[in-house]
Amino acid sequence: MEPHRQGGRLHAGRLSRRSEFPDPLIDTPGVAVPRRNVVVIMSDEHDPRIMGCAGHPVAKTPHLDALAARGVRFTNAYTPSPICVPARAAFATGMRVHQTRHWDNAMPYTGDPRGWGHVLQRQRIRVESIGKLHYRAEEDPAGFDKEHIPMHVVGGHGMVWASIRDPYVSTPSAKRMLGDRVGAGESAYTSYDRCVTSRAVEWLQDAAQRRHDPFVLYVGLVAPHFPLIAPEEFFSLYPLEGLPAPKLHPSEGYQRHPWVQAYADFMKNEEQFKSPQERLEAFAAYYGLCSFLDHNVGAIVDAIAQAGLQDDTTVVYTSDHGDNLGARGLWGKSTLYQESVGIPMIVAGPGVKPAVCETPVDLLDLFPTILEGAGIDPAPKMDARPGQSLYALAAASEDPERVVFSEYHAAGSNTAGFMVRKGKWKFHYYVRYRPELFDLEADPEELDDLAGDPAFAHLVQHMEAELRRICNPEAIDALAKSDQHAMIERLGGVDVASKMGAGGATPVPKSALAEAGTAPA
Repeated sequence: MEPHRQGGRLHAGRLSRRSEFPDPLIDTPGVAVPRRNVVVIMSDEHDPRIMGCAGHPVAKTPHLDALAARGVRFTNAYTPSPICVPARAAFATGMRVHQTRHWDNAMPYTGDPRGWGHVLQRQRIRVESIGKLHYRAEEDPAGFDKEHIPMHVVGGHGMVWASIRDPYVSTPSAKRMLGDRVGAGESAYTSYDRCVTSRAVEWLQDAAQRRHDPFVLYVGLVAPHFPLIAPEEFFSLYPLEGLPAPKLHPSEGYQRHPWVQAYADFMKNEEQFKSPQERLEAFAAYYGLCSFLDHNVGAIVDAIAQAGLQDDTTVVYTSDHGDNLGARGLWGKSTLYQESVGIPMIVAGPGVKPAVCETPVDLLDLFPTILEGAGIDPAPKMDARPGQSLYALAAASEDPERVVFSEYHAAGSNTAGFMVRKGKWKFHYYVRYRPELFDLEADPEELDDLAGDPAFAHLVQHMEAELRRICNPEAIDALAKSDQHAMIERLGGVDVASKMGAGGATPVPKSALAEAGTAPA
């Protein structure tokens, strides 16, 4: 499929919030069904296994557990790309990264191609956002009537230095990616999430006064994304001596795949811990941030109920990607292993029967799900979009053979990485490197790579064929690098680009810090 062209992404003009021009995506009529409300809550960097309802031995997430108990939890959910900006552009558009060409954290969504928000706007359904979007700028027509305290990429261009992939450049900051400090306390990110949650609760209280005005509300929380600083009340839930040990650490003899080793050498997150004690505190802080996130999700879900909207509102909880959390000596996202590429996915609301669904799904499936939840028949809107409604997938017989796909073209990778999940098999294809193959039924922790075993050669060939039905990996790798090179040249070349963008977490908007009464951290 020909990728969508984004040649003017960085220099596009500002357009009106609601376009009055015909558009085949948003003007195609659909079957009218009763309109209801949808609240989508998206966290950042939440490993789907760090929830009580997922069976984690120490995670304390009572509100997410309660949401899952009255809805459907999808146990095999994946991100289209294990890094923020591409994943969020895919979420907005329902299209794969190589279709829209939002390759990395310097190529943010601008409202082109049109997404589910634009469909809602055309149908005159109120659609607003509160919190992190990680698009280009508030002024862009990204499919929301109003964006409340949005977090977008730095300067409208994002992390440009990380687009220089072959050869790499180091980060433009002496600060480590995970943050200057690790442990208990408050950060600009925890203040931001408190502010976002408070705004969401107020918004829902106001919506209760407009009961005949259907809405879709997107809420973007940043926890458990680094900096790894958790409020004391949540950090203290996790004594250091009781935390699970990370698997496959190189200090114990594990040898990373060469593509992954190149990424680890670039990021150096593990090496930057000041002591073994600080590393332990990083685990506790991540778990604490998951519980802090859970607390905020609970406040939002409670506000829906208190507003009398629960019987008319679908709640979706998900995340943009996961986090390696020390597995293989890796921190952050950006790999194709389960910890990084997996995401939580919970849907609860009217007509949703409680269940656990093992059919593989991904963020692209939220495009038709949000439309259907809002009372719009998604079928005429899907065009080249591969997603399917989660309502339909949950109601149907489980389909373990459904193929899901992810790709990575960003920081720390000198070639593209692709993932295909089909049935019990999970396949990683790295351009110019050897592949990996895992049997997730027998080996859910991905401890044993089968790709080099002659007994599984036919499966490697089969999974690569599945990948090539979706895209030509070598051609897509070349296209991504061409787009990145063109952007770097347009911005002034490697010397200029290497100094552009944050060296760590995206800064919190000043308006939110002022509202929270917090100084930037």
